[in-house]
Order: sequence, then structure tokens, then C-alpha cells
Amino acid sequence: MTSFETSPPLNVWRALLALGVVFVMLATTGWTALRSHRAPTALQASVTAWDHGRLRGHRLPHPDASPARIARFFASLTPQERGDLARHYPLAVGNMNGAPVDLRYRANRIALAHQHRVELKRMHDSRLTPAGQYEAGRRMHRYAALLSPGRQILAFDPAGSGRVAEVFGDLPRAERVSVIVPGVDTALLTFQRTSRKYSAPVGMGESLYAAEREADPETRTAVIAWADYTAPAGLGIDSATAMRAENGAVRLNALVRGLPGTAPVSLFCHSYGSVVCGVAAHALPRRVADIAVAASPGMRVQRASGLRTSARVWSMRNATDWVQDVPYLEVGGLGHGADPVAAAFGARVLSADGAKGHSGYFEPGTQSLRNLADIGVGAYGSVLCAREDAVCSAGLSGPAPAGRA
Repeated sequence: MTSFETSPPLNVWRALLALGVVFVMLATTGWTALRSHRAPTALQASVTAWDHGRLRGHRLPHPDASPARIARFFASLTPQERGDLARHYPLAVGNMNGAPVDLRYRANRIALAHQHRVELKRMHDSRLTPAGQYEAGRRMHRYAALLSPGRQILAFDPAGSGRVAEVFGDLPRAERVSVIVPGVDTALLTFQRTSRKYSAPVGMGESLYAAEREADPETRTAVIAWADYTAPAGLGIDSATAMRAENGAVRLNALVRGLPGTAPVSLFCHSYGSVVCGVAAHALPRRVADIAVAASPGMRVQRASGLRTSARVWSMRNATDWVQDVPYLEVGGLGHGADPVAAAFGARVLSADGAKGHSGYFEPGTQSLRNLADIGVGAYGSVLCAREDAVCSAGLSGPAPAGRA
């Protein structure tokens, strides 16, 4: 996702390519050293407290233990003990891959309620500038929205620009799981929008979940709007390199490995999110059946085979998307490689009819959304390719659901 709906001038990209090496060198030396000396965040403090905690006289499992180890630990506890841990270490439990999903929802509600109170006080703190009080108010209202009844918050971190992930559907019982990986300018305050609703992760998730239920009402699905990585802010150096994507890829891999059950997973990666998915692809577990990218600036490889994944690789781009003007190359770490909709790349290229601009792929009524929904429910026989070729349709199975044949 990006807030830019018109094509950025090409000289912007040329300037990034010309100056980028200097910024990359700084980012890996002095800037990194400065970041490492920041005070611990609320999440880090909660994880540290967990790491020093005890239950029944025994230490709690290491917070970085495998999801399987974490799952076994929580399964050994009583409901009272699980609830106590969520109350004592809400941010740690709420972001712990392998912890029971319902417990994570509960822990994140506790953490959100606490942050809501913090920002409510900051709104009226005379020590803050008017701009600071305004920012506190925006965050307070965002936390209030996330606390609305029925919302299922799978991850939450208030630090910096903020990270959050939300689930639509019954994740533990899902037969198919979809994960939306958004791109540039995704943060806590842009997680949900009133205008241009379907350009933000919440709108994307709601739209895809509804379309999947329409595509196949008999298949239990769950959709995760996953804004749980630090995305680039605007079209700067961060968006022209893989630095943000590398960290995001680690977090995406951890998410997928921590999902309950064994249901197939489909990744839907928009804009810079496709860079994250490209970097993550080779390490993802085999339950990832599909990686579908829309509005992609590249996936850090020259061909789909370079992703080294067993997942089907899909791509789409509409004719009005400015991303087609981005230089599809990678030089000295700048740029993201070949165009995923080019025939030579080797992805299955889907129709995006009806989608407009860079952020219109999840709009209801578009062929792009219908295609994504068909992939999400495994109805591969229903997808509409952008062009008739052997690559797009090769080896596809799965009849169209009733009423879609």
C-alpha cells in the first residue's frame, strides 16, 4: 500500500539510485549504532519481564522458543494460569507465536486498553506541544477502534510507528488461511482508513474475507491483515532497498510457523509487501501454497524459480498502476529485480480488470479481488489469467465452487 496514487516522476527513482549507496553505507554503520542504544520499548520490557518470570516455581519458557515449544507450554496450564500470564505479560503473550490464538486476542485487548489510557492522559499533558497532543489523540482513537467488540487482534506493538495484525474469521478452525502483507506507509495510524477504505490493511482483510466466503461458502477461511513489520515510510531509500523487507521476512516466517493447525496458507503481498514475500519465500514452510503479488516493484529475484519455494507464484498489475514505471532492476542493493508480470519472470499472471491505480486491487467487484479470493479458497480452476499461456494454467486443479462453474 502507498499513499501515492499518481506516478512518481522517474527522476525520483534516478536520484534514489544515484544517492542510495551512500545511504546504505550510513544505515549499516552509524545509524545502526545509534538505534541500538534506544531505551527498551514496552514490548521489550514485557518480554524481559516474562524471561525473568516464574510459574509453579519454574522459569517460563524462553520467549524466543519455537512455536511448538510455546504451544506445549500453554497446553500444560490451567485456564486460570493462562489468564494470569496474559494479565501479567500482555504484550509478551499477545505477540508470542505458538500461544493460543484466543489468549493472544485477550492479551492484546489488555495491552490496547493500557495504551488507550496512556494516550488519553498524554492528550491533556501540558508538557507536550500541540502537535504532540494531537498525535496522542490520534493514537487514542486508533486504540479505541481496535478495542471495539468482536475485533481479533493477533499482534500489537505501540512502539514507534506501531505494528498490528488482525484476524477475520475463525483462525484455529480455518481450512484455508490467507495472509495480507501490505507495503509502503503501513503503520498503526494507517492500519484502517475511512476514505479509500480498501487501500488499508483492515479494508483489504474485510474485503478478501467477504469475497472468499462468496467464492466458496462451504470452506472455512480466515484472513490475517498483517501489518506486523516496520514498513518504509514513503518513497525513500527504505522503499528502494530490502532493509525493511529482510526484517519483515523474518517476522512473516515466524508468523506462518506459529499459525495453529495445518491448513494451507496463501500470501497476498501488495506493493513493497511483495518484496517482503520475495525475501521470505525460500524459508517459508511448505504449508504456504500460494504467493500472490499485486502492484509489485519486484521480488528481489530475476525469475520466479529464484524464490526457491514450492508455492505457486502469482502476479497481477492493472494498466493504471504507476508502479509499472519503476525501473525493474537491482544495482548495488537498490531496486528489487525483475518485473513479476513479465513473461520472462515465470509467474502465473492474473487479470486485474476493474482495479484502478496502485491501491485498488482489493476493491469489491474487481476481477483482481475475485482472483485473489479464488486462490484463497483453493478454487484454482476459477482464476482468470491476464493472458492465455501455458504458464498461468499449468497444473492447476480444484473445480470452481458451486455457482462459479
